[in-house]
Amino acid sequence: MAKSTGKSSGPIRGDAPGGFIFIPLGGTGEIGMNFNLYGCDGAWIAVDCGMGFSGPDAPEAEILLPDPGFIAEQREALRGLVITHAHEDHIGGVARLWPQLRCPIYATPFCAAVVRRKLAEAGLGREVKIHVIKPGGSFTLAPFSLRFIPMTHSTPEAQALAVTTSYGTVLHTGDWKSDPNPVVGHTMDEAALRELGDAGVLALVSDSTNAMNEGHSGSEAEVAKSLKALIGDLPGRIAVTCFASNIARVSSVIEAGRAAGRHVALVGRSLGNYVAAAQEAGYMQDVPDFVPEEEIGAIPDDNLLLVVTGSQGEPRSALARIAADTHRYAVLGEGDCAIFSSRMIPGNERAITAVQDALVRRGVDVITDDDQFTHVSGHPARDELKKLYRLVRPKYVVPTHGEWRHLSAQAELAEAEGIPALRLENGDVLQFGPGAPEIVDTVPTGRLAVDGDRIVPLKGGVLGARRRMLFNGVVVGSFIADGAGQPLGTVRVSAPGLLDEAEGKFRQQVEKEFLELLLDLPRKLRADETAFIDAARAGLRKIMGKHFGKRPLVEVHMLQMN
Repeated sequence: MAKSTGKSSGPIRGDAPGGFIFIPLGGTGEIGMNFNLYGCDGAWIAVDCGMGFSGPDAPEAEILLPDPGFIAEQREALRGLVITHAHEDHIGGVARLWPQLRCPIYATPFCAAVVRRKLAEAGLGREVKIHVIKPGGSFTLAPFSLRFIPMTHSTPEAQALAVTTSYGTVLHTGDWKSDPNPVVGHTMDEAALRELGDAGVLALVSDSTNAMNEGHSGSEAEVAKSLKALIGDLPGRIAVTCFASNIARVSSVIEAGRAAGRHVALVGRSLGNYVAAAQEAGYMQDVPDFVPEEEIGAIPDDNLLLVVTGSQGEPRSALARIAADTHRYAVLGEGDCAIFSSRMIPGNERAITAVQDALVRRGVDVITDDDQFTHVSGHPARDELKKLYRLVRPKYVVPTHGEWRHLSAQAELAEAEGIPALRLENGDVLQFGPGAPEIVDTVPTGRLAVDGDRIVPLKGGVLGARRRMLFNGVVVGSFIADGAGQPLGTVRVSAPGLLDEAEGKFRQQVEKEFLELLLDLPRKLRADETAFIDAARAGLRKIMGKHFGKRPLVEVHMLQMN
C-alpha cells in the first residue's frame, strides 16, 4: 500500500490543492472502474468513468462503479470529463454517474457516438454537452493543455492523453497496444509520441494489464486470418461471442462469415448500438445487411453465423439466454458451435464457465482461445511497454489499470529500464509538482453497485442487508396487538431460506416460542411501540439463532388494533 508522507500543498476537500496532482479513484489495483483525476491549482479534469464486474466477492451485486463523491463535492471546479476510448471499463459509468459530475464530456467521434446512445437511454441526451475531438486533436481546459495521441487498442480511436500544465507534461496512456495491422482504426502514432518525448515528459501513467506477459500481445490481423479459417471449416450453426466494443473483432467475424457463405445476425442490443456508432463514425461501411433476430429461424443452419453478446457470462446477456434455451429467437444445440473470441476478465471465471457448461450440456461444441487462435489482447506486453518507454522517455512511470501483481510487474520493468516507478493505489494523491513527485495525501474512495435502476453503496445499507440475507436468511415475524401492546390471537413467522413448507411442526414451535416471548415482555415496554418492536425483533433473532446457529436478518411487523 502506498503511504502518505503527511505533506500537502493545500487542503484536499474544499479548495483543490495547489500544484499538479493525480488521483486514481478507480482502476488502480483492480480491473475495471477506471476513473482518474488530474488537478492543477484549484481546477480538475476527470479521465474516463468506467464500470466493473463484481465477481464472487460480492455476489449480491453484478455491476460496480467507482464512488465519485470526492470530486462531486467539488464539481464546480471540474472542467470536464475526457474519455480515452469506448470500452465499458472506461465509459460504463458515464450515464449513471454524470448527474453527480454535471460537466462537459470530451471524446473522439466514435466514442462520442457510443456515449450519446448511453446518455439517451438514461434520459440525459439533452442535458449533457459532448465536445467531439478528432483523433490526435488538441484542446484546452485551462489551466490544462490537452492533446490526444492515437494509439492502437481493441476498439477504434483509442487515445493517449498528454496533460500539460505549467509544472510539466504527463502522458496518460489509456488502454493501448502496438499493432501494425489493427484491422479497424489507427496504428500507434509513434512520431507524435517521440515528439512528446523530445519536448520532455515528466511521467507516464501507464496501462499495466499485460505487464506480466513477455514478448508482444499479437496482431488483430492474425486473429482475423485464424477466425476466417476456423469458421470456414465448421458445420452447423456458429455463434461467436466477443466484446461488442471490439469493432475490429466484430468486423473480422462478419468477414469470416461472408467468406464462408453465411448470413450474419447480431444478437444482443449492445452489439447493434456499437455497430451503429461505428458506422456513424465512418467505420464498417461495407458490411452486408444483417439478418434480423426474428428471422434467424428462416436461415439454414450451415448458412448462419451469430455474433452474440455475453463473452463474460453476464446472466442477462444473449449468450447466457441461448445457453439456458430461453432466448426468443436464437437457438444452439447438437452439432452447433460457440466460439469465445475474448479473454476471461478476472472475477468472471465462474460465470463464463457456467455458460460454457450449459452450452456443452446442450451438445454445443465450445471453442476458446485455449483451443484455437481466437483472441489477442488489446493491452501491451513487456516488449511493447519497453518500446513506449523508449519513445516517450519519461522521468517517472506510474503503473495503473491492473491488479497489484500487474502494477508491480510494470514498476519492476520500468526500474529495470532505468526509470523510477511511483507505486500508488486508488485514493492516493500523487503530486507531480512543484518539487519532486511524491504521494502527499489520500482521499476517500469506494464502490457503488448498480441495483436495478438505482445506485447504492456496496458496503452497508441495502446491499449489506442483502448479503446478510444471502448467507443467514431472513425471518419475518407478524402479530396483532391491542392499544396497550397486548398480543391478540396467534403469531406468524415466515423464514424463506430457513424454513420450508415441509417443516410445519418446527414452524409451529418457533411461533409458539415467539408468542411466549411477546407475552413475557413487560407491560410498560409493550406500551411503547418502537421499544416493543425492537425487543420482539431481538427476541426472535435469539430464537432463530438457538434453532439454526445463524443470525438472520429479522423484521417484525405489528398491526395495532385500537
